[in-house]
Amino acid sequence: MPQTEFSLSVVYLRQIAEQIRTAGGDVASWLQRSQVSEAQLNDSSLQLPYSTLKQLITDALAATNEPAIGLLIGERLLANSHGILGYAAMNSATLRQTAELFEHYLRVRTSLLLLNNEIHGSQFRLVFSEPLPLGEIRRPVLEAIILTIKNLFDHIALDSSNVLEVAFPFAEPEYAALAGDLFKCKVSYRQSWAGIALDLANMDKPLKMADQAAFIDALQICQRELDKLVKNESLSAQVRRIMLEKQGGFPSLNLMARLFNLTPRTLHRRLIEEQTSYKEILEDVRHVLAVEHLKSTHLSIQEISYTLGYSDMANFRRAFKRWEHIAPSEYRALNSAQIKH
Repeated sequence: MPQTEFSLSVVYLRQIAEQIRTAGGDVASWLQRSQVSEAQLNDSSLQLPYSTLKQLITDALAATNEPAIGLLIGERLLANSHGILGYAAMNSATLRQTAELFEHYLRVRTSLLLLNNEIHGSQFRLVFSEPLPLGEIRRPVLEAIILTIKNLFDHIALDSSNVLEVAFPFAEPEYAALAGDLFKCKVSYRQSWAGIALDLANMDKPLKMADQAAFIDALQICQRELDKLVKNESLSAQVRRIMLEKQGGFPSLNLMARLFNLTPRTLHRRLIEEQTSYKEILEDVRHVLAVEHLKSTHLSIQEISYTLGYSDMANFRRAFKRWEHIAPSEYRALNSAQIKH
């Protein structure tokens, strides 16, 4: 199975290291388990495989014995922790402009989560979703990112009353009181979405810290960073990323070609040149998502089958047996048994 390409700015890994150090943990041992050195944390261009990122975050939970580590890291992350994206946000003209900035450019800092802005009645929502099920790191990742972005919105507005609520899809944790203290707003659990709800009436009010010239300069740098990310990706990697972002409704070959401003024949030819095909990439993505859903979610096998675009569950079972040589129900049972032991 191919290594899925996801990223997390090394700045955030350094903050995790500092939190482990603060808690009295051994940073060197934490890194060594994932075969990462302390020197690598000073390399701003460091890109780690998704499996390594997941292992580092899982091990950080164990090293600190702190279930609220996501919140503690989120609280440490100030505006300047987000690099040029944070600088652009600090100079935004309105909260809406800030929200649109993060929606478009969050990927220059991390691709572990996607962000979509939605309007629900009197609420403007920043809704976070997982391109790949995050499993045991879901809670700390969501808590850290949502808290740091909520704090950033409070900071640039010089006011904490714009945020009406933050929402999480998981159950209320034992440290819910701490979450309430840190978020300083209503915190709702077991919700159908994850993110931040702002007062729609305040989204277009001018911000006192706004600097249009500085914002435009920062925006251009954000775009260059995003362009660089895309340029460094192979076409097959870009196709795979789009499939992960659009899961639940994978684009057809024709639609995918249109997204790249190519003809279907040209897209097919260029993928063949990279020794793959649209069909192979779709198969790989379905394989990755099937395994992660079976390990990380409570979706039924029928629901997973539907999510992956199989109209017939028997076809999904056959595909899964081809990938893993056992039925999806057996795979889930074996994985559950391994976790218990």
